[in-house]
Amino acid sequence: MISLHTSIIIPCYNEEQVIAETYRRVKAVMKEFKKYEIIFIDDGSRDQTRTILRNLARADKTVRVLMFSRNFGHQPAVTAGIRHASGDVAIIIDADLQDPPELFPEMIRIHQEQGANVVFGHRTKRKGESFFKKITAKLFYRSLNRLSEVPLPLDTGDFRLIDRKVMDAFCQFGEKNKYIRGIISWLGFAQAPIHYVREERFAGETKYPFRKMIKFATTGLLYFTKKPLKLAMHLGLFCVLVGLGMAAWVIWLHLSGDASVAKGWPSQLITIIFFGGVQLLTIGVLGGYIGSIFDEVKNRPEYIIGDALNFSETKTKTKNR
Repeated sequence: MISLHTSIIIPCYNEEQVIAETYRRVKAVMKEFKKYEIIFIDDGSRDQTRTILRNLARADKTVRVLMFSRNFGHQPAVTAGIRHASGDVAIIIDADLQDPPELFPEMIRIHQEQGANVVFGHRTKRKGESFFKKITAKLFYRSLNRLSEVPLPLDTGDFRLIDRKVMDAFCQFGEKNKYIRGIISWLGFAQAPIHYVREERFAGETKYPFRKMIKFATTGLLYFTKKPLKLAMHLGLFCVLVGLGMAAWVIWLHLSGDASVAKGWPSQLITIIFFGGVQLLTIGVLGGYIGSIFDEVKNRPEYIIGDALNFSETKTKTKNR
């Protein structure tokens, strides 16, 4: 019997086809735990997910439910779960069952035996995903790792165990648009992997289509590294040097009497297009960072909790951000 008080954090959005099975499998694993809570965060679902969660909370007092007033996103949902978790450790897992709940006891064992404050899931294989998604995910994580100022574990998601030290440190972050797996790596502490094969979704469709994947990747880049700004600056400097070199070359041709200098309108057009593209790219990078600053200075709540089940009212009010 595992004595650590454990919080299981499960963000969900339109998961009516899988949520009952998720609860069943998590509950079966939690029989090995002496004290625990299962926190579902409903991210503004429009199907029957909320009804199912209400019924689960009514029948099982270890089930706690936070219901957002609308869809705020996966990362705010995870953030809300961490802020409301009362356990000595918390395990974050998505509702789609691609990450197996049966690994919970092993994660606790690694945490205790290795003294790891974080036990993150490392995917050795990803089943049921297209070649495009696999290759783009691999390229993104490796590119972000090279750009990041701190090392980030490759082929990992939000499936992980974090202890109370990490939770308390995480709750000090006031920024709204979070890249949680990056923040947890940035925090430091002792971190250890648990290797596993990621399964196909049990049912339903992915909640991360291509558009959301791009937005998530952009958040990771803009909020976790300033290197794109430096790259834009270096690219601009390179283009200036190229422009000066071409100007010197044209002047030399003119002074040497080469008549071909007036016939170079195609090269001039290409040069204008090239430098115009560089300028737009640089402005776009700056615009992304300025937009992120704009989101932060508005200081709006990261999420709004519309309803909370099996939580004390005081605790929910103090952590509704």
